[in-house]
Amino acid sequence: MLKIKVKGEKHNLPIFTFYFFLFLAASLCAASEQPNKAQVPDGLEGLWDPAKYIDIDEIKPGMEAHCLTVYGIAGIEKFSLEVVDVVRNMEPGRNAILVRGTDERFIHTGPVGGCSGSPVYIDGRLAGALAFGWLYSKDPLYGVTPIAEMLTVGRAGNKKPEKNYAAANTGYAFDFSRPIDFAEIDRQITNPRFSRNSGLAGAAALPCPLITTGLPAEVCRQLKATFEPLGFMVVPGIGGNAESGAENEQPDDKLVPGACLAVPLVSGDITMGVYGTVTEVRGDKIYGFGHTFLGYGSVDLPMATGKVHTVISSLLRSTKLCSMGRTVGAMTTDEGMAVLGQLGATARTFPLTIRVDRYNDPEKRVYNCRVSKNLLYTPASVRSAVAGAVLYMGSLPPDHSIEYKVAIDIEGFDPITFENVSAGTSVSELLMESAGSILLLMANPYKEVDIKSVDFDIRVTATDITSRIWSVNLSDSKVKAGENIDIETIIEKVLAGKKKYLCSLKIPDDLPPGKYELTVCGSRDYEQFLLKTVPYRYIGRNLTGLVEAINNSLKIDRDRLYCLLSLPPSGLTVEAAELPDLPATKMLVLQNAKRALQSRPYQHWLEKTIETGTVIIDKKVMRITVEK
Repeated sequence: MLKIKVKGEKHNLPIFTFYFFLFLAASLCAASEQPNKAQVPDGLEGLWDPAKYIDIDEIKPGMEAHCLTVYGIAGIEKFSLEVVDVVRNMEPGRNAILVRGTDERFIHTGPVGGCSGSPVYIDGRLAGALAFGWLYSKDPLYGVTPIAEMLTVGRAGNKKPEKNYAAANTGYAFDFSRPIDFAEIDRQITNPRFSRNSGLAGAAALPCPLITTGLPAEVCRQLKATFEPLGFMVVPGIGGNAESGAENEQPDDKLVPGACLAVPLVSGDITMGVYGTVTEVRGDKIYGFGHTFLGYGSVDLPMATGKVHTVISSLLRSTKLCSMGRTVGAMTTDEGMAVLGQLGATARTFPLTIRVDRYNDPEKRVYNCRVSKNLLYTPASVRSAVAGAVLYMGSLPPDHSIEYKVAIDIEGFDPITFENVSAGTSVSELLMESAGSILLLMANPYKEVDIKSVDFDIRVTATDITSRIWSVNLSDSKVKAGENIDIETIIEKVLAGKKKYLCSLKIPDDLPPGKYELTVCGSRDYEQFLLKTVPYRYIGRNLTGLVEAINNSLKIDRDRLYCLLSLPPSGLTVEAAELPDLPATKMLVLQNAKRALQSRPYQHWLEKTIETGTVIIDKKVMRITVEK
């Protein structure tokens, strides 16, 4: 027995009781000196495993670390790191772990685009993902997004954002109360209104390489202007799509921590894919990137494996050179700290078929692709794919023309189909009309539109079909109501001489005497005349009206000569309803200022159209007199 004296008294305690209390005291003392690994970060109940993950409270400067990533054909490798420090509230509510690469390869390349999401381990546990760096950094200094923050992605639910919210995050701004302007729409596609390049406290997110195949250098340059402000690095690729042939299949082709993670924007004969790295896999859930991709929550994009061929080392920004693997799931959530995907899920895509018959190509090429559906990327992706297909054999000579037919199949409507010709403008008019129509449909504020397929037939010739109006002669500049006026127009085509065209306009029997304007022009001035005279035909006030307005805008033939005689207005137009023969008494009622519906006088004109096979680029305006 052990005798213990307490306040002058003696007590006899069993020896094992003494040692039990001694052990308990020692345990409590030790626990007070070590971090509480069992503590679960807020919001991660059921996800946090202290044996698997390490929280920033346990991380100290100088600790050894390593990351897993792919630098080339050797596959996933371990790269040594050293903890520099933990920075709290680097942005409101966000923390970061600073690490420096100590591996010789990291020192040689510096921060590498495509390493986004590479898992970082400290003390044998997952700490987070490589996510950001500093441009022109001499050291391989990385910012790491803590795993506790990455695991919160998707925890608030995968609720789809409201339409206006999703549109606002693209930076597009269209006034659907005004006539369609394809030139302005194309400007917004090719020149983003905002930039995602800003990063944490002056740092920038590691740019995910956007690697292309099947696109010439000219198209890649345009892609850079479009996508690099969004935080991507456009890199011409060297490989194909693993789904296009068995020769590209990879035996270890699966998503595991440190593996290449690809997001195919376009797949098939032309590819455009964004590449990062897998951070964590939990069942069928894939966490990656360590930073945002789009940044507005719910997304629906394909998720694929990828192969890293090598790292391109650069003083400005090194990057991985990758090619696309198999589509294995869908990216479902995209937030500021990471992206979240689901294996086995299927993202919405649509088939894109491009047929090109080009003057200097011995074969007619057919490109079969699939395009992911996303308001921000789809119009630009289609635009680039079509430009790449047309310019595959090189830029077009100064003397050229393009004939094209386009069909955009959409759910619930007849396909939007149009055909036209352009001369001397390369692919700009074709791209404006097609990509602009897709964007208008996807960005409309009325109802979500499901694009089922897009199909192109394109023929390129090395001839210039541009022409000018040489002269216009009238049978008489003074006529009476009920008589005909004959118009002789001579068109001069480049290197092909002059050609005469005749047409006749009958003056209405009830046309009041006076002076009237007669215009002879090509399609460009004809379009301006229509936009001034009947602008409501090119305004979509609802989805049905938008589809009709797009069709009206696309069906102005460029290879035509237009003869137009403006007449006095009569009747009324209410919104888009034309009432040309409305009695005067009813016009007064409908023109009441208290009515909400917009009304305007209905403009009459006479029109004759002549097919010339040329694109006329000017106009002639004359005055005629109608006598009593």
